Amino acid sequence: MDACTLGDLLDVVGGPSVRLQTAPAGLAVPVTEALLYDAHAPLPRAPGALLLAVGVRASAAGPLARAAAEAGMSGLVVRGPDGPLAEAESAGVALLSVDEDAAWHHVHLLLASAIGARPSAAGSGLGDLFALADAVAAAVGGATAIEDPRQRILAYSTVPGQPVDEDRRTGILGLQVPGSPANSEQYRVLFAAEGVVRLPALAGSDNLPRLAVAVRAGGETLGSLWVVDDGGLAPDAEEALAQGASTAALLLLRARAAQELARHQNGDLLRRLLDGTADPAGAAHRLGMGLGPDGNPAPVRVAAFVLDSSVSAADVEQTALRLLDLVRLQCEARYGRHAGVLVDGVVYALLPAVGERGGSRHKRLAEDIVGRAGQALRVPVRAGLGDVVGGLAEVRASRDDADLVLRVLGPELPVATVEEVRPRVTLLRLAEVLGERRELSAGGWRRVLAHDAEYGTEYARTLVAWLDAGCDMAGAARLLAVHANTCRYRLRQAQQQLGIDLDDPDERLVLWLQLRTLGGFGNRR
Repeated sequence: MDACTLGDLLDVVGGPSVRLQTAPAGLAVPVTEALLYDAHAPLPRAPGALLLAVGVRASAAGPLARAAAEAGMSGLVVRGPDGPLAEAESAGVALLSVDEDAAWHHVHLLLASAIGARPSAAGSGLGDLFALADAVAAAVGGATAIEDPRQRILAYSTVPGQPVDEDRRTGILGLQVPGSPANSEQYRVLFAAEGVVRLPALAGSDNLPRLAVAVRAGGETLGSLWVVDDGGLAPDAEEALAQGASTAALLLLRARAAQELARHQNGDLLRRLLDGTADPAGAAHRLGMGLGPDGNPAPVRVAAFVLDSSVSAADVEQTALRLLDLVRLQCEARYGRHAGVLVDGVVYALLPAVGERGGSRHKRLAEDIVGRAGQALRVPVRAGLGDVVGGLAEVRASRDDADLVLRVLGPELPVATVEEVRPRVTLLRLAEVLGERRELSAGGWRRVLAHDAEYGTEYARTLVAWLDAGCDMAGAARLLAVHANTCRYRLRQAQQQLGIDLDDPDERLVLWLQLRTLGGFGNRR
């Protein structure tokens, strides 16, 4: 397991809970443990520790900062914002602060948990399971496999000379136990039992019997241990296997905590990438998205998923969290290590785009997620894909694209890339820009809409149809399903009554833009 650094710790608990005041030695300093200060005991030498200033006012903690530095510690944690900033910088230790009303035992638990649960570099936290499988195989005397509740093989023993059968070989090759009715029945028996069970060889096969035990913690089934029984198992095989299950439970819980912590870290990192406050180089290393084959930053794309607005306010938060889990699951299945985060009701996912052509692969993934989410959550979901950008430094731009796409989607188009709806999002942005500037929003379009509202005329609709048709009267008539003379009459009246100059190409262009954007005629005739 890699050493936890101050930066790693802040990725997990930084923000409202723990705030960094200064880090004169940088964020890469190791953090090994969290210690509670005891005024009645000498300060121990504890390289890399964070010292919690229990019983010491923040403004009076300067001597404690110097003492922490002399003891080799990495930092000091105080309550309140007025900590000894100058003394900490002079001593070369980090200074962190928590709320003035924070309970020290809660702060200690938070920091200790975050330091102790930091995931391994591989991100899975399952490496120790292979060592356990070998240890159990040696103690029991048979080839051993450790599985999760879905019969996926997490680890297997490699002790030389232990017999294996075809089921074990097939399972290891695919990391999945072969499915069959007989197998399902054995799992039913296993998970109904309280301890170790002996299971006969499956009928009609040359496979060997098994010794198996469920792995549980607090009543929850975490997986199972299986041993191939060739008739030469140790006399205390059942006891040894039961002990192995206890150890496996601890390792599986630790692995799950590491995976959840990694998800939290990556999600927080993605949140900062989306708003443009994260360091792209550090984020690339942590997310495994470094350089592409050409040596340049690997291209990425942001995908955004949102629930239909019909979801009730009482259910939207919980449903959005379920959507986040579903998006993470599907993305991890395709890309492995992955970042996803929920921000203001929108689920964002960062998709690697090396080799992506035209967005087809990403769009298929988004369509698959939208389909699965609709079935699982019983709520329509929409997905917008931003542009592919050249590395993590440009993630915010792709996020902005994805947000715009979400705003133009509807039931008839639940999934789209920004390129597919470029005209719509361009008009949307133009409407925002025009609406913000008085000189850009002034003009004859207001007179047209006011006249229609007062007299029930359809001058605006006719003007938009005529301009959409390239100033062709017959084309406008077809769009409006009226006679060409009706269009001609309306346009002439608009010119005469409202002072619209349709012979001026510039005025026609501005009028079209304003009616299409500010006038609300962007998606209707």
